[in-house]
Amino acid sequence: QVQLVESGGELVQPGGSLRLSCAASGRPVSAYAVGWFRQAPGKEREFVATINRIGGTRYEDSVKGRFTISRGNAENAVYLQMNSLKPDDTAVYYCAASERFWALASEAYAYWGQGTQVTVSS
Repeated sequence: QVQLVESGGELVQPGGSLRLSCAASGRPVSAYAVGWFRQAPGKEREFVATINRIGGTRYEDSVKGRFTISRGNAENAVYLQMNSLKPDDTAVYYCAASERFWALASEAYAYWGQGTQVTVSS
């Protein structure tokens, strides 16, 4: 099975950018659909973006045009480039891996990282 570790979260000002990394070990991350989810305090975990095994992507409506999910197969990693960040983007961000071709719901993901905190504030 695959193990996932997120990194890259930090405090950033509104309008700023961050790139989150999801490093995989144990198996090639290219064998999975990989998703990013987030959970803000007092809210349920929500879908952010996903990438399938052949590079197809889908995004939650509020991040379209601002976030980009991509694969770095040589690094065995998946990335989330986040631009034009807003205070509403503040959350713990999790990456997850699914053996399904497409996976939008969190229930479809069997493997999860521990999360990385993103705080957008002036």
